[in-house]
Amino acid sequence: MARNLQAKLSPTDTLRIYDVNSEVVQRFADETKALSNGAAVQVAAHVREAAEDSETTITVLPEPSHVNNVFGQILRPLLSTEHVANPDRLFIDCSTIDPTSSREVANAVHTTQQGRFVDAPMSGGVVGATAGTLTFMLGGPESLLPRVEPILLKMGKKVLHCGPQGAGLSGKLANNYLLAINNIATAEAMNLGIKWGLDPKVLSNLINVSTGRCWPSEVNNPVKGVVPTAPANRDYAGGFGISLMKKDLNLAIQAAEQAGARLELGGKAREVYEAAAEQEDCKGRDFSVVYRYLGGEEP
Repeated sequence: MARNLQAKLSPTDTLRIYDVNSEVVQRFADETKALSNGAAVQVAAHVREAAEDSETTITVLPEPSHVNNVFGQILRPLLSTEHVANPDRLFIDCSTIDPTSSREVANAVHTTQQGRFVDAPMSGGVVGATAGTLTFMLGGPESLLPRVEPILLKMGKKVLHCGPQGAGLSGKLANNYLLAINNIATAEAMNLGIKWGLDPKVLSNLINVSTGRCWPSEVNNPVKGVVPTAPANRDYAGGFGISLMKKDLNLAIQAAEQAGARLELGGKAREVYEAAAEQEDCKGRDFSVVYRYLGGEEP
């Protein structure tokens, strides 16, 4: 994401970056020095430095607590009697967290007059982030679309405005709930067909031209050799970590409970991801590794 953003910004712009993994940040900064185009890159020493004096701040964090902590650091120095209101500054949070936590952060930003805040979780995975083909699900005032959309399109190919603050996250959690279920179902179906003697590529091709077609079957197939670019060909390394899928599924289930929506399959799916995430040969791998957890045959 940062690489695409840097390359598509004007040379007169500055991209200030920060991450708890300082080695990765420095490597990114060193790599961009060799490039002749795009924005200049500066490495910030801490969160507050990354955000101060910025026109736009983009955050991507794993958990609600991380988002709260980061914005606490950004806003805290600005809550002193010496701070100057900056209502035009834009905060775009691309984290996948619960809508309630996101609204609380948005309220803190707005009530302190330190800018405008929108939620813009994304879909497309590591492949989409690298290729610049992500889809962003935006929650915030429609009036901010002309400002937010051009920024997000530097990192993706589609921006879907879902409604007011928190709506982007609601859409993302609904999508990832479906993805979590489809991923398990694909692993089960592939395992079933292979045990019946079907060739995995033949089975996958059949599914992908039939009504069972889905992203886990077509793009992220859990069986090695079926889709060359899928994590299954790298012992499930990279991709979307199973712990992150477990987190997103939990967030979706919690949000559904708050909304009074019945999820018949959610509890069982959570059991599968929780158990797989703790199994030694599945831990830390792409979430398609549930195929291994379910006892699928590996070529």
